[in-house]
Amino acid sequence: MTTLYLDLETYCETPIKHGTHRYAEDVEITLFAYAIDDGPVKVWDCTATDNIPGDLAQAFVSPSVTLVAHNTGFDRTVLNAQFRKTDLSRWQDTMVQALAHSLPAGLGDLCEALGVPTDQAKDKDGRQLVLLFCKPSNTRKIRRATRETHPDQWARFIDYAGRDIIAMRECQRRMPTWNYTGAELALWHLDQTINDRGVLVDVEMAEAAIRAVDLAQKKMAKRVNAMTGGAVQAATQRDAMLKHMLEEYGIELPDMQASTLERRVNDLSLPAELRELLVIRLQASSTSTAKYKTLINGVSSDGRLRGTLQFNGASRTGRWAGRLFQPQNLPRPSLKQDQIDLGIAAMKADCVDLIVDDVMELTSSAIRGCLIAPLGKQFVVADLSNIEGRVLAWLAGETWKIKAFEDFDKGTGHDLYKLAYAKSFGVKPEDVSKDDRQVGKVQELALGYEGGVGAFITFASAYGIDLEAMGQQAWDAIPEDIQREAKRAHGYAFKTGKTFGLSDRAWCTCDAFKRTWRNAHPEISTFWGELQDAAVQALVNKGVTYSCRKLLVRCDGAWLRIKLPSGRFLCYPGAALKDGKLHYKGVNQYSRRWSALQTYGGKLAENVTQAVSRDILAASMQGIEDAGYQIVLTVHDEIIAEAPDQPHYNADHLSALMVTKPQWADGLPLAAAGFEAYRYRKE
Repeated sequence: MTTLYLDLETYCETPIKHGTHRYAEDVEITLFAYAIDDGPVKVWDCTATDNIPGDLAQAFVSPSVTLVAHNTGFDRTVLNAQFRKTDLSRWQDTMVQALAHSLPAGLGDLCEALGVPTDQAKDKDGRQLVLLFCKPSNTRKIRRATRETHPDQWARFIDYAGRDIIAMRECQRRMPTWNYTGAELALWHLDQTINDRGVLVDVEMAEAAIRAVDLAQKKMAKRVNAMTGGAVQAATQRDAMLKHMLEEYGIELPDMQASTLERRVNDLSLPAELRELLVIRLQASSTSTAKYKTLINGVSSDGRLRGTLQFNGASRTGRWAGRLFQPQNLPRPSLKQDQIDLGIAAMKADCVDLIVDDVMELTSSAIRGCLIAPLGKQFVVADLSNIEGRVLAWLAGETWKIKAFEDFDKGTGHDLYKLAYAKSFGVKPEDVSKDDRQVGKVQELALGYEGGVGAFITFASAYGIDLEAMGQQAWDAIPEDIQREAKRAHGYAFKTGKTFGLSDRAWCTCDAFKRTWRNAHPEISTFWGELQDAAVQALVNKGVTYSCRKLLVRCDGAWLRIKLPSGRFLCYPGAALKDGKLHYKGVNQYSRRWSALQTYGGKLAENVTQAVSRDILAASMQGIEDAGYQIVLTVHDEIIAEAPDQPHYNADHLSALMVTKPQWADGLPLAAAGFEAYRYRKE
């Protein structure tokens, strides 16, 4: 006896969307499906008898038996809460194993990707049975269906419960284990510890924020109703607002996106009343109480929110993805921290309208502040500085840039984002402001992976940069030969309709930035092509390993793999050449279906850079835990830890732990910085 495969069916009045840990506090286990090694699948009907089957009891308590489930974040959490706690090191997860190799997370999709046969009709019937027996109903005469009320369906439900065990066991057999052994498996166990630990939530603040938003929405609706003579009942009524503006002012807007409204708000030729309407619309749509409600609904009885991280959740790279309130996807604060702190106090005192003009802007900026340190503890937070820029330069061998990072870390060189801005705008790096630095950051983020004007626009929008104003300011500082090349490129873009709605000057400035950046980065620019060539050669000559600077590329069967310096692999299942272009199988981000996707050198470079950046962060995490910092979240390249509220635990110490280089990262310049606080914030 070596492996126990298991899968639970449950009933709970608490919606699962509130999070597994909150759900598990009130859940009832109804069916316990299991199989030992290659043995038959059995189902313990927990509603029929409390007596656990002997073979299940023996396997469950035996420390030498590995426990396997698909999405153990659910099964293990429920078992810990309602059945019996187990040693975390005994667990393995076929969903995490799939994600580690760039396969779909859902068991049905995974079966499809691996060619594991399933009966679609029975699967559909099974989903209907889950809805019948696992959730309360507000529409049926009977709120809860049971084995007594629906005996025939219950018998089918028992049969359905066992089928997932068969599928899970076969998927595990067919999946590789390259990225799910040793250090990676240990890292997942640490991830589960972090998810179980959770983070304390200031529920009082979240409730106050919801009240403040509701009150502000009512006030804005009243004002809009009065201004439009009842034509628009609330600022959130998009179509009614557009119709009123057209009929009353003769103004037709293409959409109600924030960027569109912001441009028109600053148009002094518009009537003041119309601009006020647009301001109200901006405020009304600038935030949602959804994240605050998620925090309130998801907290466990001890006030902590758990299960917010998905290990290997970011496709291919292995980075963490957010769950529940999505800590990786919180809005960028538009207010200064002292304004946010004052606003939080005002919200909790129910007098926020006396302190701030735009309640929506405050609640959007303040969401991080709902995460707090317990009494006697503090948050210690640190972030790896420009880690992707450093890793890309190191992988490509861009020696001047590696030296620039090293000089900056020593205090003798310039910040690389400021340096990028200074080169483009013809100013001294020391004269670059904090806001100007954001433009340099956009250049670095947008252009390092073979991006052009389109990529520049995407990042500029995310960082709130006005490309038209930037074009007017920067154009004269661009060398004449680059200007000519950019103008020629614009002519082609204009013919093909790829100017993205920008003026000639703004488009050409973005294109010129791309050209000057590539000229300054010859090793990175050639790295893209070399990596693509290595992948193509590996597909043509399967079983042969090709080196690309610090990487190894190889294709075996349908698996294209890139071996990272850490020893982990980036996996591209179903890889093939079609018309000379690289294709592989993955989850389409739009359709969410498993399908053929196309890639290229710049995208491969982005994947490996982000993957190595993740490996750097991951390499430090156990040491951070051992030093007494209890990690509660990772957000991109940032670690948020709880620690005793003592001087010994501080951001400098945490930063030093984060930049302790593993042996495989020799020569990679690393730096980190952070802060201590009692509320989480954006530094």
